[in-house]
Amino acid sequence: MKVLVPVKRVIDAYVSIRVKSDGSGVDTDNVKMSLNPFCEIALEEAIRLKEAGIATEVVLVSVGSADIDTVIRSGLAMGADRAIRIDADNDIEPLAIAKILKYVVEKEEAGLVITGKQSIDGDNNQTGQMLSALLGWAQATFASEVVIEGDQAKVTREIDGGLETLSIPLPAVVTTDLRLNEPRYPTLPNIMKAKKKPLDVIALADTGVDASKRQTVLNVSPPEERSAGVMVGSVAELVEKLKNEAKVI
Repeated sequence: MKVLVPVKRVIDAYVSIRVKSDGSGVDTDNVKMSLNPFCEIALEEAIRLKEAGIATEVVLVSVGSADIDTVIRSGLAMGADRAIRIDADNDIEPLAIAKILKYVVEKEEAGLVITGKQSIDGDNNQTGQMLSALLGWAQATFASEVVIEGDQAKVTREIDGGLETLSIPLPAVVTTDLRLNEPRYPTLPNIMKAKKKPLDVIALADTGVDASKRQTVLNVSPPEERSAGVMVGSVAELVEKLKNEAKVI
């Protein structure tokens, strides 16, 4: 079974975000970029399936310009077999991404797609669900455990009330949550090997997908700074402030 793992380049999770002075977006100049953390979890799960003899090949796919090749190589260093990059802008919307992924899935004849539940920049949490609908495949989102049993996938997913376990037929789309696994760090030998692994580039026009924007960002602004906390001398004073000042009780 071939496993396809879509990945995205984002601003590193430990970088402090700066908003452009004109409010048109986030400043990415000279900012460290990394694999989206949820994508790393998805990739780790796919690699584990291959190590268990369930998956035969792990293929990365990403959409963007040549700038993202470095991040793709880091995914190859983790253990993916090869990668595909759809040459396009770096800010394509989720629906167009899902349509592009559908093209790649059908071209590669993948049996399972594992993707992060969302990216930490847009936080849309849409692409996996859209891809499932476009393919007509089963889906399981927010996975905290994935077990492949024959032509079925048993997925434990996190919901508001606790955990829910689903059994879905393959092929399927699974989106990953934080507690699914702990991604590995690439070793130096694997980093060197990743430089020689195949990275195929496909033009956006070849996919037949219209990536025209359907949304316009009107303004981006940082969150309001929180006011400093205060120390209270007693429980009674705390209750009084919560009731009369914060008005939360």
